[in-house]
Amino acid sequence: MHPQDHSSHTYNTSPVRTTQDEHAPAESGLGEHSPPGGGRFGRMFPHARADLSASIVVFLVAVPLSLGIAVASGAPILAGLVAAVVGAVVAGLLGGSPLQVSGPAAGLTVIVAELVARFGWEVTCLITAGAGVLQIVFGLTRLARFAQAIPPAAVHGMLAGIGATIALGQLNVVLGGESQTGGVASMAALPGALATVSWPALLLGSLVIGVLLFWKRLPGRITVVPAALVAVVFATAVSLLFTDVSRVQLGGSLLEALSTPVLPASDWAGVLGGMLTVALVASVESLLSAVAVERMRPGLRTDNDRELLGQGAANTVSGLIGGLPVTGVIVRSAANVNAGARTRASAVLHGVWIAVFAIALIGVIELIPMAALAGLLIMMGVGLIKPADIRTARTHGELPVYAVTLAGVVLLNLLEGVLAGLVLAGLMLLWRAVRARPRLTRHDDGRCELIVEGSVSFLAVPRLARELNAVPRGVDVTVRLATDYLDHAARDHLTAWTARHEGTGGTVEVIEPQQAGHAGPPAARFLAWGEWQRSAAGGTDAAGGTDAAGGTDAAGGTDGALGPRTPEPVSGRVPSVMMITCADSGPLPHLPAGGEPDDVFTVQNVGNLVVGPGTAAAVEVATSAPGVRLLAVCGHSGCGAMAGLRAGAAGREGPLATWLRQARPVLRAHEAGHPVAVAAARDGVDEVDQLAMVNVAMQLEMLRAKEAVAGAPDVESVGLFHDTATGRVLVLDEDAQRFVEVEPGDGSIGADRTAAGYRIAVAARRMLRV
Repeated sequence: MHPQDHSSHTYNTSPVRTTQDEHAPAESGLGEHSPPGGGRFGRMFPHARADLSASIVVFLVAVPLSLGIAVASGAPILAGLVAAVVGAVVAGLLGGSPLQVSGPAAGLTVIVAELVARFGWEVTCLITAGAGVLQIVFGLTRLARFAQAIPPAAVHGMLAGIGATIALGQLNVVLGGESQTGGVASMAALPGALATVSWPALLLGSLVIGVLLFWKRLPGRITVVPAALVAVVFATAVSLLFTDVSRVQLGGSLLEALSTPVLPASDWAGVLGGMLTVALVASVESLLSAVAVERMRPGLRTDNDRELLGQGAANTVSGLIGGLPVTGVIVRSAANVNAGARTRASAVLHGVWIAVFAIALIGVIELIPMAALAGLLIMMGVGLIKPADIRTARTHGELPVYAVTLAGVVLLNLLEGVLAGLVLAGLMLLWRAVRARPRLTRHDDGRCELIVEGSVSFLAVPRLARELNAVPRGVDVTVRLATDYLDHAARDHLTAWTARHEGTGGTVEVIEPQQAGHAGPPAARFLAWGEWQRSAAGGTDAAGGTDAAGGTDAAGGTDGALGPRTPEPVSGRVPSVMMITCADSGPLPHLPAGGEPDDVFTVQNVGNLVVGPGTAAAVEVATSAPGVRLLAVCGHSGCGAMAGLRAGAAGREGPLATWLRQARPVLRAHEAGHPVAVAAARDGVDEVDQLAMVNVAMQLEMLRAKEAVAGAPDVESVGLFHDTATGRVLVLDEDAQRFVEVEPGDGSIGADRTAAGYRIAVAARRMLRV
């Protein structure tokens, strides 16, 4: 797993084949162009300059992280550098994600530490090699697509548990004690470490933590240098003032660290279980990291099965020569993308630099104090516990799964913690299936109304029957089915009860979702049992559509199975909203604003910029139209344009660079501490999404400054931000200068924007919640 926002994310790990050549411009996303080199070399290797520069940046990030992960794993320290070289070269050449960088990862430290303590290092190398073989099998049998079946809350909880375990274990080292294996042992050792604290170690560890905390607050030109490198170098320099500091002990050069695995004397079941655990965790982590890289560089495509083959080959080699397990690592991959890498050559080259460094500069490595690496690992561990993941789990009602998985990993072990989270997720799914929400209301005129919400299966029939039996005999009843699923057993029970009740002299009117008009447009919901039954039987559906055997359903789409349907544009509808949105946003542009394709007058461009004569003309047309009374600027998470702007794409050549130069004021405002960015940072939003939010706020100001908008006082305007991972649409609260999720009547945004704000936000949540 990766300590970035995998966050928080909905994961797309279905196998997608890449058809571009690895040196084709499409591999770099948005068509960015680095200045070509001169002469024949420049024509043969057009991206050499960009890849060489990026490889150096990744090398500087990878060295301290690899050393720290080896320490936390209880392995020989040089095993971290061996794995870094193998991951870079083997996975870099063979993997399916061209810009992903592989190496030892924090997500496997707890597992490796337990394996080393149980079997010893040489047998752990055998387990690593065996895990690599399993990953190759996964890739050959196309199992990558099943990774998306793991609930995100369980994945995030596992990462958080790993992070907490790492932080607790390394806290003992910062205090001058020994690193422990497992969260319980680390907590038990803390009182003793506090009683015998080593003040030099505490000072050095605190220096590293302090540098990492405040480095990003410095101007952008300074923070180009990796914070981890600066922190470790600074702490190493300070450590020279002390004589009683524990330092890294390599015990030889990188070549001398190479070793071969040995067979275990017994407990083959444990060895095979370790192979499977390492293979599964490493595979999921690599695939999630690849998804994150895709979001950072739109246009990049990952072959997930090839990625597993590459990771498996790297782990096989790493285990055979004495290295740690390897995965795709989001920290290094993000550094690679942000540094402007264009092809897989940058990842391979960074491995070459690590090998040269580890062979030629052993003396430099042995100056590093252990407390400095411990401080670095504490920050890595804490970074795996993301507030955004917790908010996402709470939003989707999966916070218990997150919490149980986290606690299980810390208090038990990784495998048992994840199993506990998956079991709870299954129980919660069963509970939701049982827990339909029928509510009976009696009106003053004697009528009764029964509203049934949720998924209604045979498991919910007892609760439904209880509410139906509470209806007095002979009264008129309206049954509103606000359901997303109604199975045959529940439908049959409702039909039988209707016949019995009408026999007592009362009437029963059953209103289904499509008739009620409050279940959202058909594109976002699933057919209830009754609709499916009518369609499958060749009859007419609730809205007068024809049968499923080649006919059309109520929304104009083909029918005949439980699944989403596509709405049919309605001719003659007058748009009510104009939306300026990004060209690479995930959902259809009409979804956040109102539901039907003809409801929205849409302008899409790279980065949702309110610039250029085309946009000005569109705004003029919209504001002069009789129905448009709302203008919206909508940004989105993982915006490729904003990632490119932050990575310096505006300073390059080509049409994209020319376009993005118009957004340079946004980047400067973000770097200067725009209030929207400050508020977003407090909410745990990553820097690319902070920049996208600042962009929405500034583009909204530009929109209002246009003559056509200023001359139309009855037209409202609003800023939106679509979180594609959770489906939420946030509205810009201009008084507080932050994006908020609103509910009708909550008063969280100004009165002049409230109606527009939650009209869009509520519609978007309804449309995007599938």
